[in-house]
Amino acid sequence: MIVPEEVPVMTLPEATLFPQALLPLYVFEPRYRAMLRDALNTHRLVTVAMQRPGRVRETPCTVAGLGLIRVSVKHNDGTSHMVLQGLSRVELAERVRARPYRVHRMRVLQSPQVAAVAVKHAETVVLDLTRQCLAAGACAMPFGGTPSPSAQAAFEKLHPEGFAPEDILHYLKCLNHPETLADFVSVAMLRNPLHRQAILETIGVEDRLRMLARFLKEQLGQRPDDSQS
Repeated sequence: MIVPEEVPVMTLPEATLFPQALLPLYVFEPRYRAMLRDALNTHRLVTVAMQRPGRVRETPCTVAGLGLIRVSVKHNDGTSHMVLQGLSRVELAERVRARPYRVHRMRVLQSPQVAAVAVKHAETVVLDLTRQCLAAGACAMPFGGTPSPSAQAAFEKLHPEGFAPEDILHYLKCLNHPETLADFVSVAMLRNPLHRQAILETIGVEDRLRMLARFLKEQLGQRPDDSQS
């Protein structure tokens, strides 16, 4: 897919879009309705950036997620439900337009290559912590879906029993890339949106896995040295 140099940007509180993840959104603001219409008529690409914490004015975080519109359902009142599939991390550069919606120049962020042995231990730690989180009842959402109240409610209605922890762990162990493992676990397990944004902004895979392990330990109420690291 050819990615344009300029992309529309949705700035949303506590929102992160990871590569390969699915993000359901309800589109009701007039500017974002116009953005959706234009995107559907062109490249079907939208960038989701978290609103920078502590800012009153709209200020997107520099690192965001570029997504492809997979599903869009328009309602009679002009609002829509859409599902974005994450394609890549991007770094937002200068804003080239503010009206009717924000458009930025951007560049795709690629993770540097690392030797498998350099991240194997970090992967093992993350998998063990994921097992502990599942045992504690964390993560009822399927991998690839960012938890939100509406999405969580819909998921629980369809899957009242959730997913068996052993099935989730088996799925994670079958992934072929540590980068995908780090991102999927972050999407499904991390409750703190600032933690998810920090993982999104971490380009190095080994650093990302180590940061994820630290966040998971914090969620479990462990000190950094309470388990292998």
